[in-house]
Amino acid sequence: MSVASSRHFLQIPGPTNVPDRVLHAIANQTIDHRGPDFAELALEIFDGLRAVTRTSGEVVLYPSSGTGAWEAALVNTLSPGDGVLMYETGHFAQLWFDLAVELGLRPEILPGDWRTGADPAAIARRLRADAEHRIKAVAVVHNETSTGVVSDIPAVRAAIDEVDHPALLMVDAISSLGSIDLRHDEWGIDVTISCSQKGLMLPPGIGLNVIGTRALRAAESAGSRRSYWDWRPLLEAGRKGYFRYTPPTNLLFGLRESLAIMLEEGLDEVFARHRRHGAATRAAVRAWGLEVLCADPATAPGTEHSGALTAVLLPPGHDADRLREVILERFDTSLGAGLSKVAKKVFRIGHLGAFNDASLLGALGAIEAGLGLAGVPHRPGGVTAAIAELTGGADVP
Repeated sequence: MSVASSRHFLQIPGPTNVPDRVLHAIANQTIDHRGPDFAELALEIFDGLRAVTRTSGEVVLYPSSGTGAWEAALVNTLSPGDGVLMYETGHFAQLWFDLAVELGLRPEILPGDWRTGADPAAIARRLRADAEHRIKAVAVVHNETSTGVVSDIPAVRAAIDEVDHPALLMVDAISSLGSIDLRHDEWGIDVTISCSQKGLMLPPGIGLNVIGTRALRAAESAGSRRSYWDWRPLLEAGRKGYFRYTPPTNLLFGLRESLAIMLEEGLDEVFARHRRHGAATRAAVRAWGLEVLCADPATAPGTEHSGALTAVLLPPGHDADRLREVILERFDTSLGAGLSKVAKKVFRIGHLGAFNDASLLGALGAIEAGLGLAGVPHRPGGVTAAIAELTGGADVP
């Protein structure tokens, strides 16, 4: 058994590690959420979120999880009975579909294999067949947290435009915002959905919507009942730096700090760092002789490897949850579980947020040792392969 004499290695794909600067900011004394200091804080945060999502549009925040932000996007723009086209990229795409059903919408989900991204051609074919425009929105998960697969959002936007369909484009950026390049305005996204506990490096508790002009127009006539999630009073209050209800003030202190950290590093550098860590992790997996769940992007249209996490398939007959248990008990390292269709078949390595090369190598070392202790067939040398990837192939003594 390990002794927890140092920090725990939290290598799940969210909630992620919280930097000390952010923890210290959260520890500030709470202030009056109706006073001028709070308004200054909120307006600074809205500007920072616009910079990170690359938008000039509106941003609303909720004391919520990402699930709440999903619901807010749907109820503010759609009416009961409206069609929503979704794509089955994994567990969270399915959960979003289930939520749409519960809200009285008419979602349909294009089937996927959980190893590839949303297929733009399949989306175009379905929209072309929708001559009466019953489909009011296309909803796609950018980075599917259950599989480590990234969908090509610009290609999805192009598919919608190709068939001249008026459907809104909604994008779940819950585990991509702050980790993988996302451009709300440039990519023609109508609503971006995210939350605090992934690439934004905070504890859970903040959900957000980034809202384009087409979505704002849709909200004027949307017939879904909404109160807590209603954009209108939030936007009105937010333009002055306030909320319609008590906000998570201390999490907002932390959010201001996390945005500052990201902008100090530079967004391009943040995304490049995540790509490096994804590439190094995949190098380790392949050196072990194991299989990355995400299909080769060269053979799968609309598919990209994730820089936020890597999902790893174990050989048949081996239990990924047992491996995770061994690694947790022996090396005080938490890995993500396989979910629903890939439960016990897959473990997930989170490499997003407040994370560096040394942290990655420590996590990969724990995994390599754990594979041996759990009796999973593998080749040695995964950590060495990751080092070579991180150092540009330089010789390692």
